[in-house]
Amino acid sequence: MNKTVVQHTLQSKLNTKLLIGEPMHKHTSWRIGGEAEYFVEPTDLTELQKCIVLANELQIPLTVIGNGTNLLVLDSGIQGLVVKIGRGLDHIKIDKTTITAGAGALLPVLARRAMEKGLAGFAWSAGIPGSIGGAVIMNAGAYGASISDVIQAALVLDQDGQLRRLNKEQMGFGYRTSALQNGPWVVVEAVFNCLPGDKEAIKAQMDENNAKRKAVQPQGYPNAGSVFKNPPGDSAGRLIELAGCKGLKVGNAQVSTHHANWIVNLGGATARDVLSLIDIIKGRVKEKFDVALQLEVRVLG
Repeated sequence: MNKTVVQHTLQSKLNTKLLIGEPMHKHTSWRIGGEAEYFVEPTDLTELQKCIVLANELQIPLTVIGNGTNLLVLDSGIQGLVVKIGRGLDHIKIDKTTITAGAGALLPVLARRAMEKGLAGFAWSAGIPGSIGGAVIMNAGAYGASISDVIQAALVLDQDGQLRRLNKEQMGFGYRTSALQNGPWVVVEAVFNCLPGDKEAIKAQMDENNAKRKAVQPQGYPNAGSVFKNPPGDSAGRLIELAGCKGLKVGNAQVSTHHANWIVNLGGATARDVLSLIDIIKGRVKEKFDVALQLEVRVLG
């Protein structure tokens, strides 16, 4: 469809401001990425549904992102409509031991709110900057725990913008994955069932986890956290380091000298730099250990 028609239709039917050619490096923790052809951050559920319906009507690609902490956007950018779920869908409601959180709510905020109410189950997530929607889709976790341990159900939009409620079994959780990654679902809200706990003990665990992260993870440079999933019974960081990749640079992207499973942006790194490093790492680990590393980050564009 004609670009002028697409732009006019989106601008006339959406109440939220439509951005044209929005730089995606502003919306990813790696600070990398080309432009989104069209970009919008819905203010509420109705506006999010409109985005899905309009993308279908206009026959343009639809890409939904959260806080951008697990994304590598290609230098060529993203065609079609990019929808960022954030402040318009960041509600958190706590009723006894049940927490209902919007997909745009941030994990550290949810962890703190749960702790303040003496609810256990989110201490592992303190300090992880992702949003609830992204965390559910990738089954985020740390220290032997994950979001699938506490989730009860999720409210999602299907490819037609219709609301559906999925239970835990329907979401098909696995290690750093879920069935939501392969389907047309957009997570809108998640419901968690927590256990009562001691507030001070939960806070102590959160503080300990934060201290561990600061001790072992790189600080000071834009990054997307762990680049690769840990192979069964092993550590991706250990294999990458033993394969001689620690400190390796391509352009302004570098395998962290602090933690080998992190790639940092030294300043002005491109997606091409990062992808080149990824290919080198995968090749060396495969050659030395016969292990095929799997990406934990999502590549978009």
